[in-house]
Amino acid sequence: MGGSAAVRAEEAFRTVYAEAFAEPPYDEGEDDVAAAFRRFPVQARDRTFRAVLARCEDGEPVGMAYGFTLGPGTGWWDELTEPVPEDMRREDGHRTFGLMELAVRGPWRGQGVARRLHGTLLDGVDAERVLLNVHPGSAAASAAYRAWGYRKVGEARPWGESADLHDVMLLALR
Repeated sequence: MGGSAAVRAEEAFRTVYAEAFAEPPYDEGEDDVAAAFRRFPVQARDRTFRAVLARCEDGEPVGMAYGFTLGPGTGWWDELTEPVPEDMRREDGHRTFGLMELAVRGPWRGQGVARRLHGTLLDGVDAERVLLNVHPGSAAASAAYRAWGYRKVGEARPWGESADLHDVMLLALR
């Protein structure tokens, strides 16, 4: 779905996010969820924003993923603890799709939902690569990303110095 449809379904995205990221190693609470969903409608306005939402037959949200293409002025590369080569950090608004969130609620994990969300989200993305941050304490997420072809290119504190260190991972699409 595009941005306007995702905003209309925000409550479902919020439900998945709140439940998935309340668990260790994230331990996010109400304030963290509120902050993430203050950013959500702003992110959804990006013309390249796309999202997927998995639901049960009864409509209950199971999992979600969303992201958008990084623009030339993105600060993503500036958050790394060690600089990467200039050629790696070059962005032109088409080169890199930023995977902002991918989450599946506990009862539906281990059934391939995350893999299907990931594949559906990226289907038709016209970018060379995908970039994401993952908490290294989330062994299952890190292992899934590696199995899907991502490689670690650095570490970052995505929301400033008080944030946990995250692994920055890159997947070549072409």
